[in-house]
Amino acid sequence: MTGPLPVVLIPGLLATAQLYGEQIPQLWRLGPVILADHTRDDSMSALARSILASAPSRFALVGLSMGGYISFEILRQAPERVAKLALLDTSARADTPEQTEQRRAQIALGRGGKFAEIADTVFPRFVHRMHRGDERLRALVRSMAEAVGLEAFVRQQTAIMGRPDSRPSLGAIRCPTLVLVGDGDELTPPERAAEIADGIRGARLVTVPESGHLSTLEQPRHVGQALLELLQA
Repeated sequence: MTGPLPVVLIPGLLATAQLYGEQIPQLWRLGPVILADHTRDDSMSALARSILASAPSRFALVGLSMGGYISFEILRQAPERVAKLALLDTSARADTPEQTEQRRAQIALGRGGKFAEIADTVFPRFVHRMHRGDERLRALVRSMAEAVGLEAFVRQQTAIMGRPDSRPSLGAIRCPTLVLVGDGDELTPPERAAEIADGIRGARLVTVPESGHLSTLEQPRHVGQALLELLQA
């Protein structure tokens, strides 16, 4: 491929472009940066097809949390189009029954007129324990959730609940891969990242200090550097 490699960024649940707000200017210097729309479909297969339909013919793929789940599906559908891969704070496993029940409860809360409460409810588990008092970060999480909205949130949760176990397909991933996780990530903890890295030949595992699930926001410089190292290699 000639010319700079485009980068496709997929946010996580209830997240917008602001999730990558610190990294986009860094990545933009290397080539085109495209933010994927992960709000309009309610299955991983449909989300992947939609993103692939509007993506460049070959690209680097970055996904955090739900963005990682979608990335696995993109790799199943069109592995030849992904030149490099970054999986941030995610898991290759399917939902457990307990996780699915929690998601259904959140949907019910939102449907019951309390969608605005969801961001504040999940915030303590989204971030490192040292950042739970960070009101700027809390406000940002709330702002992203408001921008996504209830109906898109329901579609996202439906897709996440129905996602397959991606562990059997890890060995088929052949592109250079970064697996990154916050050391205090409670939602997709470091052992889940290690499981992914162990399953992908040659994957680089990076653990970000003093970071929870939202590593791009909690430790933006650390994450940006890791992404630059992947893309410039």
